[in-house]
Amino acid sequence: MKVAAVKPGGLDKIEIENRADPVAGPGELLVRVRASSLNFHDFAVVAGLIPVADGRVPMSDGAGEVVSVGDGVTGFSKGDMVVSLFFPNWDRGEPDLASLMGVPGDHADGFASELVAMPATAFTRAPEGYSLEEAATLPCAALTAWRGMFSKAGVKAGDWVLTQGTGGVSIFALQFAKAAGCKVIATSSSDEKLARLKELGADELINYKETPDWGVKAREITGGRGVDEVVEIGGAGTLAQSITACRIGGHISLIGVLAGFAGEVPTAQIFSQNLRIDGITVGSKDEQEEMIRAIEANGIKPVISDTFALAEISQAFQHQADHKHFGKIVLSI
Repeated sequence: MKVAAVKPGGLDKIEIENRADPVAGPGELLVRVRASSLNFHDFAVVAGLIPVADGRVPMSDGAGEVVSVGDGVTGFSKGDMVVSLFFPNWDRGEPDLASLMGVPGDHADGFASELVAMPATAFTRAPEGYSLEEAATLPCAALTAWRGMFSKAGVKAGDWVLTQGTGGVSIFALQFAKAAGCKVIATSSSDEKLARLKELGADELINYKETPDWGVKAREITGGRGVDEVVEIGGAGTLAQSITACRIGGHISLIGVLAGFAGEVPTAQIFSQNLRIDGITVGSKDEQEEMIRAIEANGIKPVISDTFALAEISQAFQHQADHKHFGKIVLSI
């Protein structure tokens, strides 16, 4: 089988190798991987920002077809379409350290591979009516948005949700919010991308380059009340504006650090507004299955920006680094 292997030196050092086909052991599934999708976490691995073993097979997201079922496995059969879990050891509830171990493509070999043999507990069924390329967009980006908005923020119909940018998490957040009956303020630095967000259902748009105090603008849009939920993917560089945008008692799902790892935080504003801020690291198997049921009930389809072959994995990551995408970048394997 062919795999992509991470080598020291950056994006252009990812090598395509031939390795022996794996076999499903007890409790495992052998899955023919058909697709993966790119996340910032994967970029951090291949770019050397997260140290991994030399030759590590990257990619945390995977979707494919069950080829064979190991002894003792129940709930899966040959031919089933499955999608991976970002945290294969996190079954339900709140995480502990053990449940956050075993991330594919980081702690263990991932899905940039034609075949994988992994525990059956590392998979759920794929949504009905989804292609495997579509299913591969879900395990990290979609579940992160889902956990932040529903498990933690508890958003409901009529709430205002603010999303940032046009990456996978933000677009899934927009789609989930609209399906739940929420009103959405979407931000971007590109008027062209804002127009596309409008087509996806965003109610209000803010160009944050033209309006640097976009938190104040979001409050104005909501009649001075503030938004109920912010899906915060910028980190330190945007957190102050997100705090300003929130209503008293509002919630911020802190997901990413695209605008900086550290910076000043207006702590007095946090407690004076009685805000809740939750760090979100994807989610559990229970939450993924819940999300898939909601996707099927509402007919939600992911936005796929670009598709690359496995042999083009370096080009795919360069495309991601150049911020040329709108939605998810997929590897077709």
